[in-house]
Amino acid sequence: MNYKKYLSISAIALFTLVSAGLSHAQVGITAVPFLQIEPDSRTAGMGNSGVAIADNASAIFWNPAGLAFQEGNEVSLTHADWLPNFNVDMFYDYLAGRYYVDGIGTIGAHITFLNLGEQERTDAQGNSLGSFSSYEVAGGLSYGFKLNENIAIGTGMRFIYSNLVPSGTRVGEQTARNGTSVGVDLATLYRSNPFMIGDREAQFRAGMNLSNLGPSIQYTDEAQKDPLPTLLRVGWAYKMDLDRDGFNTITLSNDYSKIMARNDEDGVAMNPVEALFRSWDTFTRPDGDGTVEVPLSEQIMIGTGLEYWYDNLFALRAGYFYESPNNGAREFLTFGAGIRYNIFGVDFSYIYTLEEEHPLANTLRFTASVLF
Repeated sequence: MNYKKYLSISAIALFTLVSAGLSHAQVGITAVPFLQIEPDSRTAGMGNSGVAIADNASAIFWNPAGLAFQEGNEVSLTHADWLPNFNVDMFYDYLAGRYYVDGIGTIGAHITFLNLGEQERTDAQGNSLGSFSSYEVAGGLSYGFKLNENIAIGTGMRFIYSNLVPSGTRVGEQTARNGTSVGVDLATLYRSNPFMIGDREAQFRAGMNLSNLGPSIQYTDEAQKDPLPTLLRVGWAYKMDLDRDGFNTITLSNDYSKIMARNDEDGVAMNPVEALFRSWDTFTRPDGDGTVEVPLSEQIMIGTGLEYWYDNLFALRAGYFYESPNNGAREFLTFGAGIRYNIFGVDFSYIYTLEEEHPLANTLRFTASVLF
């Protein structure tokens, strides 16, 4: 996620979008990065590695194919004060639900909301023109379908609305508008049959999710379009009982992800399908007065996590996330815990950044869920 651009957009509310340094960099700068915020406290506590787990309502985000292996109904709500170290009025909410229909399967629905706080509007002379609120929201449906007992495919679609400044606001010689788009997810999940390691039961899972594939968002004129944060995520998970009775279990997970969006030589967002094929080479991004080349190996984000459950009642989690210094520079440890009682569940996660004063430092997520 490009936090430098994101902070500029949210704090200055689109006025910096017309600057060449942000809008026309050779990097595939994406709009609405809130779509990449991991909504589930459980897998957020496992280093943001959930594409092969996807066994609750948050499968809508991580891997909608995971819905195919779920029965029953669930509603969950995640809340986080966003970028807490900046002391800004920003918060993130994610409401998700899944509903099982006999003979059809499990359908998921979600609403994602990011409040960007209140902004001050000024004229060219710095005089106050009042304040306004900024926010971004997305909502959609997902569905998973089993091809057989081990393999499932899934898809999802969401409508995206980005309200950064009041529609009709003049930005230089241009008129700002609210951004809208539609994103599509395509996913698959493999889940092995349980097998024995000695006298302990185990299971292996592997998944892939291409999320937010869709048309670019336009805030001003046609040349100012920014691509959606199309993300390719692949990964695996391994779950194993630590005792014969299955009271103690561990899960190890590992995700690899990459942004599949790119601007062309003129700084204009590529067609999303074209970007899928042209996002595998080295790109050049601005760096101060010069540029930096970012090879494919440095475009890959890596997350790994570990989860321990006692009798499906209490969980402890930890993880690690890494992103190259030349391509976002996010590196942090994650920690989390969860409890389950009857139909209720509560999870939380915490980010410990390895860089001082990082925007994500001390971020807490809380998730409450109900199964029925």
